[in-house]
Amino acid sequence: MDIRPNLQFSVVCDDVRREDNGKFMLLGIFEAINAREFPARHQTMFVANRWCKGEGSFTQKIRIISAKDKALVFQTEDQPFQLTDIDTHHTIISKFNNLLFQDPGKYWVEVFLNNELILNYPIMLKHMEIKK
Repeated sequence: MDIRPNLQFSVVCDDVRREDNGKFMLLGIFEAINAREFPARHQTMFVANRWCKGEGSFTQKIRIISAKDKALVFQTEDQPFQLTDIDTHHTIISKFNNLLFQDPGKYWVEVFLNNELILNYPIMLKHMEIKK
């Protein structure tokens, strides 16, 4: 019988690197994106999720939706992972390229485990004035 894992963290950032010792470096952690015009294209974004304190086979999915109208910006395929025992953990790094945000405002990052929403948190898209 599977033991449902906990989501230890979910972080949005500009880049993820892995050191020779296996440690992840999360670079440019953020909660807002500034854009000069809309629709706005965001070149690259990473979401790092760590699952722990579970046992069995699972799938993760991440999606980004507009808070205003629930329009889908992006969704990953199911991302399978395994936890062999209660003391193991698994980190999934998802890379999103060329995300298109139609309007300024709030967008939700949603994290699913086995198609059940586990966590959602906002990213704000802000209109940045061009200074003359």
